[in-house]
Amino acid sequence: MPAIMLPWKVFIVSLFYCNSISATYHRRRGLFPSALRVKRGTASLVNPIFQNSLKDVNLLFEILLAGLQFEDEHGLFSLNDEELASLRQTHKLEVICEDVLPKTLPEVRRLTFALVKGASALRREDFERVVLTLVYVAQQMAQASTTHQRDAWAETFTSLYKAIKQDLTL
Repeated sequence: MPAIMLPWKVFIVSLFYCNSISATYHRRRGLFPSALRVKRGTASLVNPIFQNSLKDVNLLFEILLAGLQFEDEHGLFSLNDEELASLRQTHKLEVICEDVLPKTLPEVRRLTFALVKGASALRREDFERVVLTLVYVAQQMAQASTTHQRDAWAETFTSLYKAIKQDLTL
């Protein structure tokens, strides 16, 4: 009798494994779907990640302090510091900011909804992108021309902040 049950146990375990892989894929695809597309003709920039070491974390902090700017509603990336802007690692950050991050209010709201819906901790690259999205939203909030736009961006900023805070406490 136990030998007959073994194939069923293997089948059940396989089913749960496939389900967890599928759920992970859809969650990853759901937060930043544009990260999984080929960008600028190079396969190395599919799903780009800026922070791979402590040195990269310090560089990102330095870039943020130097004044990372999003020029317009298309999220064109610019840095005031030419030395930082010329670094190869900064090119990855440019691709992330221009091609991966959500730029419109509905896209950012979709991201916040997905963050609230997902109860697990964010992966490193998703956390990085959510923080950069928070920076983008803060700049959009400051540059908003009407009170209604400013309030909408402020609400989204608060939602993103709460999602990051929740992730840090998991």
